[in-house]
Amino acid sequence: MPQADVIELRGLRMSGVVGVLPHEQAQPQPLELDLDIRLDLAAAGASDDLGDTVDYGALCAAAEQVVTTTSYALLEALAEHVAAALLAEDARVDTVTVSVRKLRPPVAQQLSTSGVRITRGQ
Repeated sequence: MPQADVIELRGLRMSGVVGVLPHEQAQPQPLELDLDIRLDLAAAGASDDLGDTVDYGALCAAAEQVVTTTSYALLEALAEHVAAALLAEDARVDTVTVSVRKLRPPVAQQLSTSGVRITRGQ
């Protein structure tokens, strides 16, 4: 049965190099991530002990490490690498959903954001 418990991390903002256009590869651009971390939270709910859940600060730091240290052509590749890092961070994590959005998409139209959302599991 799929795990219904989710830690939601919303609006994680940082700059990273992602895009296929020359100006996108020339300098970091603002990105926003949402992370859904699925795992069993029953023990943490019963114990009220940080040791019974995952450290979401560590998860944010793992995502930030991926975004800020490597350049990508595609948001899809960036999202895959973030998902892999989150799954590797703590063995109790069953599944992650990673949403990555460019806050200044390079299109002529009025577009607030462009992004991708992927779900990956152990």
